[in-house]
Amino acid sequence: MVKTTVGVIRERHPGEKRVAITPEVAARLIAKDIAVIVETNAGVASRHADEDYVAIGARVSPVGEVVEDSDILCCVNPCEPPGVRPGQILIGTFEPLYRTELMNSLQSSEATVLSLDLLPRQLSRAQSMDVLSSQANVSGYKAALVAANAYGRYLPMLTTAAGTSQPATVLVLGTGVAGLAAIGTARRLGAVVTAYDVRPEAKDEVESLGARFLELASVIAGTGEGGYARQLNQAERDAQQSELAEAIGRFDIVITTAKVPGRKPPVLVTETAIAGMRAGSVVVDMAAGELGGNVEGAKPDATVETHNGVTVIGAGNLASEMAPSASAAYARNISAVLNHLITDSGVTVDVDDEITSALLVTHQGRAVNSATADASPPTSQPGDTDGT
Repeated sequence: MVKTTVGVIRERHPGEKRVAITPEVAARLIAKDIAVIVETNAGVASRHADEDYVAIGARVSPVGEVVEDSDILCCVNPCEPPGVRPGQILIGTFEPLYRTELMNSLQSSEATVLSLDLLPRQLSRAQSMDVLSSQANVSGYKAALVAANAYGRYLPMLTTAAGTSQPATVLVLGTGVAGLAAIGTARRLGAVVTAYDVRPEAKDEVESLGARFLELASVIAGTGEGGYARQLNQAERDAQQSELAEAIGRFDIVITTAKVPGRKPPVLVTETAIAGMRAGSVVVDMAAGELGGNVEGAKPDATVETHNGVTVIGAGNLASEMAPSASAAYARNISAVLNHLITDSGVTVDVDDEITSALLVTHQGRAVNSATADASPPTSQPGDTDGT
């Protein structure tokens, strides 16, 4: 007997290649008596053909049928599928802290929205649902590869008959999941890596990966809550930028990862800092997006060549560039959320459960999340460092 039906929506965000549920995860859901309907071509960009879903027992249909026949709809990016009905559950990364118009519209339709970027990451039983970490791990790895490709020189030290090539020097700003992945990848490529974070406890993590830790004398400890750095005051921000600008000029590659859901990313690399870099240097801004970025002059999903020969790459959605791996990780996170919601008796939205209540944005026509119900336009938080 089918417990419930889960629908998979094709991503419509420009350049997005991921899919919310892969055939592998769909097969596991079906084995638990959960029916799966996938929108036509939803998995093609992540190398999962419609036939792959049909082969494991899923149904492939146009979007209208997916929405009409599903109890739960899953997506990656914020979406509002046509025909959403009261009581229907939407699960994805909706970024409700600043997408207030979308949230208001979904609330009006009386849909139940669970946004995975609100997950309480400090809870051990929620770790298998942590899409921010799984996607940041992919993005950090890819950022190092993007930087290496743009750099155009060897990253490791190489000694040949033609002479010795010195290793590239890499600075990673922010040492959350994405930052640590970038550090590890750059190290494996042979670069000499340094990293910076306002949280003093990050030093041990950085050094455990064989990298150096950059300590700024002008900034005191910035440990905050929920895995993020605290907000720095204006004096601390100015001092941080000034001292970082001086240090940045010593590196061949800079990768910035300071991004906190729902907030404007802090500016860490100023135009002054870029002006002090050598020609041929590369800056990869992993925070570049709708709310801004960590690097002045960076453009989302674009590469900019500065007047002094520095390549600045806006790379805010690198997980999409590794869609097969990113989708596999995301789908496993979605599966964990579904297993949390679906019991033998069907779907249960328990507003008293600490995980469900944290994810829940709208329910039964009401805004139910205290963190988003009174959301205001995002403001700059320059002290926050890579919580992803």
